[in-house]
Amino acid sequence: MKFKLTSLEKQWILYDVGNSAFVLLVSTILPIYFNYLADSANIESSVYLAYWGYAISISTLIVAVLGPTLGTVADTKNFKKKLFTAALVLGVVSCVLLGAAPSWLIFLIIFVIAKTAFSTSLVFYDSMLTDVTTEERMDTVSSHGYAWGYIGSCIPFALCLLIVLNAGKIGISMKTAMLSAFIITAAWWLFTSLPLLKNYRQIYYADAGTHVMRNSFSRLGRSLKEIYGEKKIFFFLLAFFFYIDGVYTIIDMATAYGTSLGLDSTGLLLALLLTQIVAFPCALIFGRLSKKLPSARLIRICIGAYFFIAIYAIGLDTQFDFWVLAVLVGMFQGAIQALSRSYFAKIIPAEKSGEYFGLLDICGKGASFFGTFLVSFISQTTKSPSAGVGSLAVMFLAGFLLFGKAERLTER
Repeated sequence: MKFKLTSLEKQWILYDVGNSAFVLLVSTILPIYFNYLADSANIESSVYLAYWGYAISISTLIVAVLGPTLGTVADTKNFKKKLFTAALVLGVVSCVLLGAAPSWLIFLIIFVIAKTAFSTSLVFYDSMLTDVTTEERMDTVSSHGYAWGYIGSCIPFALCLLIVLNAGKIGISMKTAMLSAFIITAAWWLFTSLPLLKNYRQIYYADAGTHVMRNSFSRLGRSLKEIYGEKKIFFFLLAFFFYIDGVYTIIDMATAYGTSLGLDSTGLLLALLLTQIVAFPCALIFGRLSKKLPSARLIRICIGAYFFIAIYAIGLDTQFDFWVLAVLVGMFQGAIQALSRSYFAKIIPAEKSGEYFGLLDICGKGASFFGTFLVSFISQTTKSPSAGVGSLAVMFLAGFLLFGKAERLTER
């Protein structure tokens, strides 16, 4: 039987298409532009990589505090859309302001705000999955979200790339070209979000009474105790912390890593564009496989693949090596994200999806603190970016073992 998406599922997926443009910008053009600003201030490449990683880590710490708190508030009736809209608007405005930053330091400060808003919006967005579809459709809908997000984000990115790489030929400065890229990305992000903003309705919610904030904190406290008691959720969160942290560290720092090795910037951007293209069919393939195979088994396959990807990255020193890395990452990137999102949605209470996804966000999408800090610290200490990236293999190994423990508890 052919799988057909509902209109609301399509609108939910469309936000993945919109926010993925910002993700692609952050993982490709932004680090190169920051390198340009840092070089102008005579900052060494190893220090530049560390500063970029520390900025990502700071935004992660902020989201670690805001995520579960605001996620719990979002579970209150009619609050989820309001908070989602606020985070979206802040992210879009900050994205535009990045193009007006006069120095590398101001640029990093605005970037922290933009990435924090983006990551916070995803707490609310991911938790909407329980409202827009049914449990038996979650794996496929989630996979479609990432798949179309990857391919859809290529449209504004290709336009941005043309402007940035041909700035001199069309008679504009690098700063003007970058400002244009930020405006295009922000506009794409905003307009693809409008259908969901118009039609989303919160079905599952908690009754907070008249004291929303106070009762939200009380619910959060009770949920933390419940999670520790629910060992399958507890061990999944631990596993997720390690393996998805490694995944997002690779996404956030791939271009910065290649640049620090002295690889050609244009080649790096095109290779990461290839990652998006490869990720599109692979995410859909894994979504179909989830109908025949347990999603837990597919997640374990993806974690194992990433372990070997991290090992491979240690010896990366040519442009061809980076292209191979881009293809390998694309094969498993969308699948591990989509299946983890839907797997978690199926094991938590639907009426507490906001707060639970807020807790998940500490360990996941916006929470690449440990991974980026680890790579930054080791690369700065050893003066070897390769050693820093290679250290991520340990995180994937820990995630694989902990996920196996969580799955054994689920089967009981």
